[in-house]
Amino acid sequence: MTPQRRLSDLLGSAEFARAYTVAVLTAVFSSFTIEAAASHVTLATVIAVLCLLGACVLWVRREELSLLRIAPSSLLAFLAWAAVSIVWSPDKSATAFGWMELVGFAFLAVTVGHIRDTLQTVRALGDSLRFLLLVSLGLEILSGVLLDTPFMFLGIQGDLAVGGPVQGIFGSRNMLGFVTVIALITFVIEWRTQSLTARIAIPSIALASLLAFFSSSPTVLVLAAAVGVVAVALAIVRHAPAERRTIVQWVLGALVALALAAAFALRHVIIALLDAGSDFSIRATLWNTILDFVALKPVEGWGWFGSWARGEFPFTYINFLLDDHHQSALNAYFDVLLQLGAAGLVLFLLFGGIATIRSWLVASVRRSVVYAWTPLMLVTLAVESMFESFTLVGAGWFMLVLCALRAGQTRSWRESIDAAHTGAIPTLRPER
Repeated sequence: MTPQRRLSDLLGSAEFARAYTVAVLTAVFSSFTIEAAASHVTLATVIAVLCLLGACVLWVRREELSLLRIAPSSLLAFLAWAAVSIVWSPDKSATAFGWMELVGFAFLAVTVGHIRDTLQTVRALGDSLRFLLLVSLGLEILSGVLLDTPFMFLGIQGDLAVGGPVQGIFGSRNMLGFVTVIALITFVIEWRTQSLTARIAIPSIALASLLAFFSSSPTVLVLAAAVGVVAVALAIVRHAPAERRTIVQWVLGALVALALAAAFALRHVIIALLDAGSDFSIRATLWNTILDFVALKPVEGWGWFGSWARGEFPFTYINFLLDDHHQSALNAYFDVLLQLGAAGLVLFLLFGGIATIRSWLVASVRRSVVYAWTPLMLVTLAVESMFESFTLVGAGWFMLVLCALRAGQTRSWRESIDAAHTGAIPTLRPER
């Protein structure tokens, strides 16, 4: 056997696909630590190497892939608009780098989505997050209890002994809270699909819950409530008779609309209960200032930059006006509106909305509980986007693309086109 053949067999093997997936997930979710401990160049190099490996894997598996179904068209449209924004960006090189970062993480998600199925992805994500949460807890104990000194280069303040907040290796308490919710969903799905025994699942859930508590992030409660409501609604739909499922869907949709209206009407009471008044006040002031800049370029925006950490205009001026140092709009929707305008926001909403609807419809008719992972994850990302811009960079963006790809692989117009060439049009039959 030639060396080329051996390399091809290695890249196309299931073992390599699993190892690659775990490596990608670990690198993506620890991107803050990689950048803080080394540099942005180091992180970019890691992502670039993983993208190169991913391209090799896809090339070896090219006969299994369809060009039509390689990525959702809504994703391609959003990326294309972000690329076009280079034309009117006040800093073209920074926008180009921001766009390459966006594409890099998206490419990793597309690769993982094509070489692993949903259950395999859930298991790999569970393994990765267990490791990262254990590392986070260990560093917090070391910093806050054993040494009683902050690890400033990681942003760890050493406040575990006084009850938090803690941030682990994720850079902020809100990011830790977001990751713990993702981990809890993943661990529960692993347990329900019998991928884990109770001996591993229960300590995993306890670990994520403990760190969620010590993060003291107000968004954790909102995310947990939203995921809980969606999980109950999905369970109701899944257990409804097939002939009544459509009616149940519409009734639940109406109840959700009423609940959202009630939440908006009682927003001040809810904010007071969450003890997040100052947090919300900061966000409201920031969003009002952002809208002033949006009005100057309402359709096209100021160009895609991603994180505000690079210090370009108008972000530096917004922080100057507010005498603050925000690194995002603290809301993914406002961030997209500022950077890509109303056109970009419409594309972003279509991208996430279509993926959520597709995944919900699949989960409502498929028997295996693993199909519930995608809609629950997308709801988590959508709700978190109202409080942070995590879904536009790094792990959040990666998860959004991965879930959108997963949803589109089962319900997509491309599926019918591809199947037409084989002489069989697939249909998604309800499972009773």
